[in-house]
Amino acid sequence: MKKLMTIALMAVAALSANAQNIQLHYDFGRNIYTGEEAGRSKVTVTLEQFKADQWGSWYYFVDLDLSSHFTESAYTEISREFNLSKNLPIAAHIEYDGGLSKSGSFQQAGLIGAAYNGHNADFSKTWSVQLLYKQFFKSYDNTHSYASAQLTGVWGLNFLDNKLSFAGFIDFWRGEKANGHGCLVVLTEPQLWYNFTKHFSVGTEWEISDNFVYNADPTSDKTFFINPTLAVKWNF
Repeated sequence: MKKLMTIALMAVAALSANAQNIQLHYDFGRNIYTGEEAGRSKVTVTLEQFKADQWGSWYYFVDLDLSSHFTESAYTEISREFNLSKNLPIAAHIEYDGGLSKSGSFQQAGLIGAAYNGHNADFSKTWSVQLLYKQFFKSYDNTHSYASAQLTGVWGLNFLDNKLSFAGFIDFWRGEKANGHGCLVVLTEPQLWYNFTKHFSVGTEWEISDNFVYNADPTSDKTFFINPTLAVKWNF
């Protein structure tokens, strides 16, 4: 849930210019990778909102990772887009990523760049491509600031008379390993929802990543993980 579907919410916001939902995910990652992901939270609550206006749009989400005792962490991404042309779907994109956990904080980052957004006539198909400069900041001990770049693709698809929704994103960015060497980080989170009503949906999300998940097992060098969830969603 580290990033959700900005452009997919356009389908809901096409008439109202505002869309908001809350999601509850049960994560199976700790059950699949008992050593490597021993500390992974099983339950995540996500709140996200998209709001369009005359200049462009706002988007944010907040992930709350929960345990049976307390909130383990809170992570947010908030972005603003400014339309650059009346004739072309190009926008300037500004974004902040960061959050807190019980052991400290996530490494913060600021992003700036351009987005190319599109949709079909009835908004049943939406897409976005973003090319961004990404600056990581020193956020806690053993971190340092460094420059990076990120390429993001986002999609949304409604079909079967809007009973099924398939949405997701894929990110590529330059990260750094513990030894300071650069690496390519890949993260994608496709979601599939069955929409019982316009408000209530049941579905799943699959977090597929390489060089993204922290490996808690010192004897394992695994970097590629697939973490599925079972989820419910309420659209306001």
